[in-house]
Amino acid sequence: MDIIARHLAAIDRLCAEEFPAEPGTSGRRTAGPGYFTVELETDQELTADDVDALRQGIAERLHDRLGEQLPRGQLTVRVRMERGEGIPEPWATLADRTDALDVWRIPDTGRWIALGVADREDQEQTPLLVTVTETDPP
Repeated sequence: MDIIARHLAAIDRLCAEEFPAEPGTSGRRTAGPGYFTVELETDQELTADDVDALRQGIAERLHDRLGEQLPRGQLTVRVRMERGEGIPEPWATLADRTDALDVWRIPDTGRWIALGVADREDQEQTPLLVTVTETDPP
């Protein structure tokens, strides 16, 4: 199984899981009422450009499944937060960690998938994030 297929399988599992009642973090996974955010495993040797190419590959497959969507820039959400507007989780954290997200609504479930590169962080490795949530994007 290639890396894109592996990550799509992980996303499918997240889409089927029940959300926890209480927030918590375990390894590469953060969860709370109504959402999961997972840092997808990538090779330690991948550059930020490689991680973005992986994101694009996963996004293409999700476009095929769920319909093509334009990436959503996060600047407006960050400005709204700076002005004191309450942005719900997981969207507030995603706005802090990413510059753009690919976002799809999953038909008949009320859930959303968000995929983005956490390129706003000062880390050696650039994480690829996937979020599944029942909270509508801001």
